[in-house]
Amino acid sequence: MRIATIGQRLCLISGGGAVDVQTASGGQFGPDPAAVYPRWEEFAGWAASATLPEPVPIATESLGSPSPSPRQVFGVGLNYSEHVAESGLAHPETAPPIFTKFPSCITGPRGEITLPPGGHTDWEVELVVIIGRIAAHVPASSAWDYVAGLSVGQDVSERITQLAGNPPQFSLGKSYPGFGPVGPWLVTPDEFSNPDDLELGCSVNDVQMQKGRTSELIFSVRDLIEQLSAVTPLLPGDLIFTGTPSGVGMGRNPQRWLAPGDVLTSYIEGIGEMRHTFVAA
Repeated sequence: MRIATIGQRLCLISGGGAVDVQTASGGQFGPDPAAVYPRWEEFAGWAASATLPEPVPIATESLGSPSPSPRQVFGVGLNYSEHVAESGLAHPETAPPIFTKFPSCITGPRGEITLPPGGHTDWEVELVVIIGRIAAHVPASSAWDYVAGLSVGQDVSERITQLAGNPPQFSLGKSYPGFGPVGPWLVTPDEFSNPDDLELGCSVNDVQMQKGRTSELIFSVRDLIEQLSAVTPLLPGDLIFTGTPSGVGMGRNPQRWLAPGDVLTSYIEGIGEMRHTFVAA
């Protein structure tokens, strides 16, 4: 199953088009995408057996984040070995560094993102996990049972703000408006032959910058859910940005930062593609 936010309304992706959920369900489920996650099991059961009307073409410019107003957004640092190496930092042994992206930075898979003036803005393509059930003290062995679906994400990062101060301000540097694009839609885990092994990557102006596989994660989706839920409950609709592979601008020689007019394209195998243009403030 694939669900999307189109024109701020919850839709099912079907046959290359979209079906409005409120209309198709006769009002059983409303138009608000955020409202479906607390009822995820009920919704998934309805979607599996529903007779859907003819889908309509998808207006890609109207796509929003499939979970547009999460209560919690977790970021995971240093979760691919080659990215650890390019960062010049120590390899995490028992747990990755965790930070937050403020929910106000979440945006959809298309459109413009404004660059902070005087900054060093970088790209970080990531697999995003969307939670479908309250998860507290969940063992890794059952972690996938709590996942509504997967999506493409970009942990856009302003490095000067991120690394300022002692300790550094990771959350602030990663939470400017538009710095958390997610999309183009949610894909449920059963759609993949192996949800733990997906190719992901991104390009700037059609030049490949990152390419990896989620099987290379140091701490897998299962591990992350177990470790996070041991500390704080994960809530329906919450997002986990699971980490980025090597190839970020900060790790290059010379370093490369996003500039006005740059087009960032991000993809994950079996999910889809996002495309954003960066503009000056």
